[in-house]
Amino acid sequence: EVQLVESGGGLVQPGGSLRLSCAASGFAFNSSWMNWARQAPGKGLEWVSSIDSGGTGTYYRDSVKGRFTISRDNAKNTLYLQLNSLKTEDTAIYYCVKDWGGSSQSRGQGTQVTVSS
Repeated sequence: EVQLVESGGGLVQPGGSLRLSCAASGFAFNSSWMNWARQAPGKGLEWVSSIDSGGTGTYYRDSVKGRFTISRDNAKNTLYLQLNSLKTEDTAIYYCVKDWGGSSQSRGQGTQVTVSS
């Protein structure tokens, strides 16, 4: 059974930083592309970032380029997202997603990120 457990969210002021983590189990993490997505209040789920299985290829939506960094530790089966220079529009529930857009897409319960002064 695929399990994805996100953590690290919280309340932060604009310009602040957070580091999200996702502990993965139940599948071959070290051979899987992984993703982060988010859902803001009243909006749909949107893709944020992807990383290839080896961690060398990373991809970001335009609005977070230069501010967010995705990474992974295959020895620990853990995915990360470093969020810097946070803006109020980054407020959302952040999800770790396996197989984004695919037939076996799975996500965790999410972690809330709130950016507010």
